Amino acid sequence: MSDPSSAPLATDTAIIDQICDRVYQIVLDIQQQHPELLKEKYRTIPWRTPHNQSVLITKLKPRLTQADDWDAKLINLRRFLEILLLPSYFTQPSFGELTQTLQSLSPQKSPSPLLEWVSSESSDTVPSPASVTNDSPGIAILLLDAENLKLDIETEKFLAKLCTCPIQIKVAFANWRSLGKKDAEFHSRGYELIHVPPGKDSADVKMATVGSSIFIHYPNAREILVCSSDGVMTHLYNTLQTHGFTVYLVRKQGNIITVLNSDTNQTQTHPLSPPAEIPVLEEFINQIKTIIRLEQTKTGNPWVKLSQVSTLFCHHYQTTMSHVVSCHCPGKTVPDFFRDYPNEFVLHHLPERSGLYITLFKMHSAAPVATLPANTLIESPALHRSFNTVIQSKVELEQELARIVKRLMADLGKVSVPLSHVGTEFRHQYKQSITQVLKDLNLNVKFMDFLQDCPLFNLKKSGKIYTVTIGNSSDKDSHTEPQPTQAPITSVKLLEKILKDMIERMIQKAGTDDIAVNDLKKEFKSQYRKTADTCVKRFKSKSSLIKFLRNRPTVFSVIFINREYRVAIAKELN
Repeated sequence: MSDPSSAPLATDTAIIDQICDRVYQIVLDIQQQHPELLKEKYRTIPWRTPHNQSVLITKLKPRLTQADDWDAKLINLRRFLEILLLPSYFTQPSFGELTQTLQSLSPQKSPSPLLEWVSSESSDTVPSPASVTNDSPGIAILLLDAENLKLDIETEKFLAKLCTCPIQIKVAFANWRSLGKKDAEFHSRGYELIHVPPGKDSADVKMATVGSSIFIHYPNAREILVCSSDGVMTHLYNTLQTHGFTVYLVRKQGNIITVLNSDTNQTQTHPLSPPAEIPVLEEFINQIKTIIRLEQTKTGNPWVKLSQVSTLFCHHYQTTMSHVVSCHCPGKTVPDFFRDYPNEFVLHHLPERSGLYITLFKMHSAAPVATLPANTLIESPALHRSFNTVIQSKVELEQELARIVKRLMADLGKVSVPLSHVGTEFRHQYKQSITQVLKDLNLNVKFMDFLQDCPLFNLKKSGKIYTVTIGNSSDKDSHTEPQPTQAPITSVKLLEKILKDMIERMIQKAGTDDIAVNDLKKEFKSQYRKTADTCVKRFKSKSSLIKFLRNRPTVFSVIFINREYRVAIAKELN
């Protein structure tokens, strides 16, 4: 049997136009006669002007046009009115007149449940929980959107325990043709089944329509359970609340059913599967170790994100690490737990990265420091003593920085690492900054310049971040000839001479009068493993190669042609 509410409207456009005109006239009358029924921000709007009339109708019409059936149109109309008007309006005679108008326009032969509700609501005969005498036995009503929330018998028993009244009416909404034999199952469990046509939110709309008026037929209803994981059911929850009912909003979140009580505003939960058994402490530690080893084998990286370990543990053992930790060590967090076992686990946090990393601690006979990354949380005094070794020369500092860079490259699986990571790791190991060590060694140079002058390292700027990598020949392409180590550039005069000699060689090789400055930069970087701009900035921080060349017109001749800078050796005047 077809549902009359879903029948097409023969004169749909004309009916919608009539409804829009009627609603506009109601708003206009209320503003003139009972402005207190309008919400405060709409009271002073000049609704009589053609512009505001057009705005109101333009906002309302799409809500009615886009609704699939008559009941959906009525729900959208009601929601639109609730935006403009206070709840007290819906008990006024004018609202009763509007419902009569809607009934006369309805294509349905029988009154819509929504119209029955709104018509009755404005009369003195509407029953409510407060108007029913205490002698009347109260009941609870369960409304279920069976398409997006599956309730088993055990969950129903849980819900029944939360209610103070027995659940005597159960109604399930769905397109039952798409759910196989579920209709027979729900019918055998005492549900009234309401079929909806296929389509997004069809069950939601029908449930909201029937739910908002169902208590008319059950005057002794005291509690209503709205069971749906769809967010639109919040509106039905609020509507029933305004009528004085205790409403339970039942939703599924993961493997948990949550129930929000409108009276207490408290939420209770119910697992959809039996709670997992809590492992003993030794077993728990072994379970974590197994997960870490599997991930290490899978990724080839000794460090595993703690959040990934947590996810895998929950998937394998159907409980969370935080729950197990709270059972064995009340008040402790998961990271706190691992810090209490420094001989089993090592935690690690990379600067500028979110989340903790974890690995298994292994004490080797060789220096264990070389296997630990930045910010490792260690409780071993022996390791701390190793960290505090004094660096006594420039060579030792270069070698230690090279070890740190290599270790971080391995830990991160990257060919280069942020310069800030190197500084953080160094401070963690030696309890002082690299800048302080450079001062103690009387090197009088900045950390970045120190790396640029050292042939072991290559620096590169990416956006605002400098990265560093090991610059020896073994890291380069096998077909690339290794460059000889150049002496450090220690003065402006030396830099000037190096650039002049380089330009003369390049001009002679090219057979031209000048060369592109960009080619000069490439040649300089190829020989010195750092940019010419970096060398210039060492002597004058706000300068650049172009400025350096231009400021020496007796040595260099710089021109800008065809959108590029070119440089030649300045000719001496006769």
